[in-house]
Amino acid sequence: MTKYIPSPLFDSLDYLEIKPEKIFKQVPGSLSQDKMSSDYYHACQFLYAYRGSEETFKSYRREIERLLQWAWFVHEKSLAELKREDIEKFLEFCQAPPKTWIASKHVPRFLDKNGARIINEHWRPFMAVSLSQHALQAIFAILSSFYHYLEQEEYALSNPVSQIRQKSKFLRKHQGKRLIRRLSELQWTYVIETAERMASENSTLHERTLFIMNALFAMYLRISELSSTSRWAPQMGHFFRDRDGNWWFKTVGKGNKERDISVSNAMLAALKRYRMSSGLTSLPSPGETTPLIPKAIGKGPVTGSRHIRRIVQTCFDRAVEKLKEDGLKEDAEMLMTATVHWLRHTGISEDVKIRPREHVRDDAGHSSSAITDQYIDIELRERHASAKKKLIKILGD
Repeated sequence: MTKYIPSPLFDSLDYLEIKPEKIFKQVPGSLSQDKMSSDYYHACQFLYAYRGSEETFKSYRREIERLLQWAWFVHEKSLAELKREDIEKFLEFCQAPPKTWIASKHVPRFLDKNGARIINEHWRPFMAVSLSQHALQAIFAILSSFYHYLEQEEYALSNPVSQIRQKSKFLRKHQGKRLIRRLSELQWTYVIETAERMASENSTLHERTLFIMNALFAMYLRISELSSTSRWAPQMGHFFRDRDGNWWFKTVGKGNKERDISVSNAMLAALKRYRMSSGLTSLPSPGETTPLIPKAIGKGPVTGSRHIRRIVQTCFDRAVEKLKEDGLKEDAEMLMTATVHWLRHTGISEDVKIRPREHVRDDAGHSSSAITDQYIDIELRERHASAKKKLIKILGD
C-alpha cells in the first residue's frame, strides 16, 4: 500500500502522548486497531526512556516511526509479527522509498493551532531518495535496541534485526578512516568573516549569529548544547572561572553527560563582545541565569534546534554568495552541502593539529581517543602526496 501518504505518529517530548487514537488514522485494509494501539504504546514507552537526550530521542523516534509506518500501512503486520525477512524488506524499502514518503524540506511534525497540536500535512518520513551508509547503520543499531527492549517486555518473541546474518547486503565495508565532513580553511574563513559582516550591519540581530558560529567552532558544541529544552537550558552562568583564573564552559551533551570545556582567549573575547553588544557586563557572574542564546523577539531562550539551524544556514548562504562573487565556484558548491555539525568537526580537525589529542577528546566529549584520532588527517595527506606523481603510462628505458 505504498500510495498511502504518511502522517506523523510521534510528537516532540513535551507533547508525547501514549494515546494512539489521537495520533494515527485508520486506513482501508490496514492492521487492526488493537494491534496498532499495542505497537504504539510500546514504542512510546521505549522512546520516553530517552527523554534525557533530545537528539537521541529524535534519532530513535525517526527510525521507529518509519518502521511503524511501513509495518502498518505497507506490510500490514504488527511489530510482534515481524521476522528477519520482513526487516530485510523494510531495509530495501528504506533504500528506495516511494515519492509520497519523501519531503522536499525539513518541516515540524505537528503545528500549534488555536492552542491545539495538529498534524503538519507537509511532513514525510524521509528527506532523501536513498539513505547513506551512516543512515543504514543507524537503522540497524536503533531497531536492534528497540527489539531488545520488546523482547524484555515479552512483546516480541525474538529480535529479527539481530538475526540478519548477511548485513553486508546493506552495509558496505570501508577500508581506512571514516570521512569527516568539515569545512576547508578557506570556507571557514569566508563563513566567519560573513558572520562578522552581518554583525556589523545589524548588531541587534547578528551579534548573536556571530557568537553562535564562534561557539560551535571554538568549543566543538553540538547544536543541542546551544539550544534550550525542558532538560537543559544553557545560561551565561555556565561560563565560569576556576581558581587559576582559567575560564570553562559547562554543558550537557550526548548521552546526558556533563562536561567542562576549556575556553580559549579568542573564545573569551568573543563572549565579551557578545555580552557587551547585549548591554551586559563583559563577563558573566557566578550563577548568572541570562539565557545564552535568547530569542530575537520576546523573552526567554531559543528552544529546540530548528531556530539555531536557520541562523547558521543564513550565514552559510551569505558565505556561499560571497564565494561565488569571488569566483570560487567549487568551494561555494561544497559549502552548500554543509550542515551545522560540520562546524564542530571543523573545530576539532583544526585543534588536533596543535593540541594534545587527549585535551581535544575531553573538550569534545568523545568517549575514546580512537574517535578523536579520526580527525587526524596527516597520514592521509602524506598518503595522497606519495600517490600524486604515480604514472599510468610506463615509459621504457
